[in-house]
Amino acid sequence: MNFAAQFFYSRYLSERLERLYSPRPAMTDCVENDPFWQRNYKTTDTHNIGCPGMVNGIPGRRPTLIEPERLKDFGEEELLNGDVRVWEARSSGRPEIQLTEPPKTRRMSEFKSRPRPSTEYLRFEDISAATFKIQSAIQKTPCTYSRLSKQYGMEIYLKKEHLHYTGSVKERGVFYLLTSLTQEQQKKGVIVATDCNFSMAVAHHAVELKIPVFAIMPSSCSVPRLRVYRDYGAMVISYGTAARDSRNHACHLAKDNGYLYLEEDEQEAYLAGLGTVGLEIYEQVPKLDAVVVPASGQFGLLAGTAAAIKHLNPRILVVGVEPEGYPLLLQSLKTGAPCKDMTSRPNSKLYGDLAEHSLGIQTFQLAKKHVDKIITVSEESALVAMLRFQEFERSTVDTEGAMGLAAILAGQLPELRGKRVAVVVSSANMELDLVRQCVERALVLDERISKFTVELGNMPGDMAKLLDFLSREDVRLLDVCHRRHCDKTELFKIQVGHSHSLTLQHTSN
Repeated sequence: MNFAAQFFYSRYLSERLERLYSPRPAMTDCVENDPFWQRNYKTTDTHNIGCPGMVNGIPGRRPTLIEPERLKDFGEEELLNGDVRVWEARSSGRPEIQLTEPPKTRRMSEFKSRPRPSTEYLRFEDISAATFKIQSAIQKTPCTYSRLSKQYGMEIYLKKEHLHYTGSVKERGVFYLLTSLTQEQQKKGVIVATDCNFSMAVAHHAVELKIPVFAIMPSSCSVPRLRVYRDYGAMVISYGTAARDSRNHACHLAKDNGYLYLEEDEQEAYLAGLGTVGLEIYEQVPKLDAVVVPASGQFGLLAGTAAAIKHLNPRILVVGVEPEGYPLLLQSLKTGAPCKDMTSRPNSKLYGDLAEHSLGIQTFQLAKKHVDKIITVSEESALVAMLRFQEFERSTVDTEGAMGLAAILAGQLPELRGKRVAVVVSSANMELDLVRQCVERALVLDERISKFTVELGNMPGDMAKLLDFLSREDVRLLDVCHRRHCDKTELFKIQVGHSHSLTLQHTSN
């Protein structure tokens, strides 16, 4: 059986090889039954030679015949031997790929440099962290409805920052600044050299944090103020006659002994601590429309509060108030850069060493970005505002703390009528003698005290008649000057000069 299988297989293989390599005669009327070139035809003659079938038991050859019209798709048509057409297929290679030139190497300077967004100097996250850090040592001051609201046609809420232990809002920034120091620096100690709210806050909180603190004060500093620094626990050293001398000596001591010299500037930690005022105002006064902030000193309170308020609600109006005698921030915003030289000088007794402070670049950028309006108030308006605080709010503040309310009293914010406004009362550190002088001056400015001179006859009872007339006018005499001899008066005449104060019902606004 294996022999038969090998026989048929060898015969089939020989025929297969013969069919592949033997010359093929030209055939007509035969169609290769190829699946790709298959034609639809019917075979009528079974004995047609060349057609597929069996001949004497031998399978017939199967010539390859491709339709001429299909060759047109594969090659060109040529005429050979007169009438015989042969279609020759020409294989063509792949189309040549045209390579483009490689891109030219460009230098980094040719690319347009896109400036990266600058990181904010004072972020809201910094202010939030400061709020969490200072809550253990800094009290949350009240923001109460003012009795002056109906009088000026707006809802006024006073943020009473003057109620801090040292009487100033600077405690917020100072405490957060001291807690941000390294342990090594806290062990060595800090030193201050100016008599201001910042130095008082440093003296108090440095002792509370067990940080050695030294206060170098000039001889011009009053004795009651020096006593305050000693009561806080600071080592007070009197040196020099001016503030410049004490600062130079403080810097020398700090360099030799490793102390950290602190002065009010635009340190990030200090501004973040001051910005906590904005968070508390936003929490205490719902549906707030505007915030009025004093802009004296280093402008840190205004910059930090504005940054916090604008992050929470950009629609809240932030107004900064400066003294008219030293509009540093207003001039800087007009010129587009912090001003270095100001021709005007503020009253040093009312505003301290304000002229010696400078406006930092970062603080200027924060104020330019977040503060909507800057206005100035006169010295007279600030004194009258101090008087209003004493009469209606039962509290004594200094001129810096009264500037926010002074802007409203002077009528410089008419757009806030009918709105809900928060006013920051920043400080209340003024010596009693100076407070008395300011109150007397404010009474005159408010037309509550006036002076006049009258000539009376030298007859008995004329003075009594004058006093009786003034008593019927409901006035109170403060001083009477009675002169019988005067060069400008007529003979037998006397000159009486006195001042009087209207009673409360005559001065109610």
